[in-house]
Amino acid sequence: MAKARTEYVCQNCGSKSPKWIGHCPSCNEWNSYVEEIVVREEKRSASQKTLQSVPRKITEITTSKESRINAGISELNRILGGGLVPGSTVLIAGEPGIGKSTLALQLALLMSEQKILYISGEESAEQIRLRAERIGKLHENCFILTETYLESMLDQISDFSPNLVIIDSIQTLYTDLIDSSPGSVAQIRECSSRLIRYAKEYHIPVILIGHINKEGHIAGPKVLEHIVDTVLQFEGDDVNLYRLLRSVKNRYGSTADLGIFEMTGTGLKEVINPSEILLSQYDENLSGIAIASTINGIRPFLIEVQALVSSAVYGTPQRSSTGFDLRRLGMLLAVLEKRAGFRLSAKDVFLNIAGGLKIYDPAIDLAVIVSILSSNNDFPVDHKICFAAEVGLSGEIRPVTRIEQRIAEAEKLGFTKIFVSKYINRKTTNINRFKIGIEFAGKVEDVVKRLFK
Repeated sequence: MAKARTEYVCQNCGSKSPKWIGHCPSCNEWNSYVEEIVVREEKRSASQKTLQSVPRKITEITTSKESRINAGISELNRILGGGLVPGSTVLIAGEPGIGKSTLALQLALLMSEQKILYISGEESAEQIRLRAERIGKLHENCFILTETYLESMLDQISDFSPNLVIIDSIQTLYTDLIDSSPGSVAQIRECSSRLIRYAKEYHIPVILIGHINKEGHIAGPKVLEHIVDTVLQFEGDDVNLYRLLRSVKNRYGSTADLGIFEMTGTGLKEVINPSEILLSQYDENLSGIAIASTINGIRPFLIEVQALVSSAVYGTPQRSSTGFDLRRLGMLLAVLEKRAGFRLSAKDVFLNIAGGLKIYDPAIDLAVIVSILSSNNDFPVDHKICFAAEVGLSGEIRPVTRIEQRIAEAEKLGFTKIFVSKYINRKTTNINRFKIGIEFAGKVEDVVKRLFK
């Protein structure tokens, strides 16, 4: 006979409390505790035997390299590390309307040689058919199931034996083992655990679509991110057409990788060469613009840094940054004032990374400084010059990692000159193989003298 009791669970982080409290001590969220009924099974008798795994020597364990499943989308294959691994669980999270369901359905329609089961708890089969017609790649191996009851879903998967299961979304599922509403911490934890256990047992890859909360974190218990094999963050906004797919966690490949898609009327279009998309084409040189060579994950690409410096209208100068750390911008402005002698404390400074990207690579520091000085002096920088260097507090130009890839990307796109640190390791870096002009600099003042004569 099962014993039932109630406990209060934070719907933001999953912390438990025997009584209701207004403020969660774990995640500092207010009014997030909800009463849930917990069913406890009777303890197993001591005489009842259980099947246990036994320790084995690591040298006796054999491994087999399983072939990956082609996802049909080259950007997704690269982020996953070469394709979907049988038995793995992939979580795709993002804001509402960002394109998670479109990406999942497009994936199901492109894998025409595989038997795909697309399970939706948010849309009807007719709505999914209309979206599939808009994408325009229908095939008979894609099956649609509208279901939210976990037990019924697992029975359908067992009878159907698909090659891939896509669930949209994990927050809509529920099971009778937990007496709480769908989307609660307990329901998400139980449903995801059973799906992952099922995927490992039958070697079927499962893709879960998850929502995020107002803080930008994946909704539900934090354990959900720990138990899945791969976590992909889908980012973007309503203004920009580009969507970024980041690999936050990957047990079968590299992390911190990035894929770029363009949202069109017929679905998501892969951006194979983001540098050509992110760089604007100008007939003449404009002040306040500098090109930086950056790397996100394993992919190098060039981005456009835009700056505007103007006289402060109010007493306190404004410092605004889009796509770049505002505190780092303040640090670079202090370096310019202290080391290079530029008086910017009484001027407004606005900085923008073109394309709606958020860049955390310190290699764009030099491009940020050059764009600010270009706007301040109203002196344009040649649009065929790019920059790849970090700036220290003493004004020195510091070397950055993987400089050869950055230089190769600039040369491929037709740039004639690139500024790098003169302190790069010449022994491990083969710079003689490049035809692009490489300018070495040790101080910020050196770059200023060469560009703004």
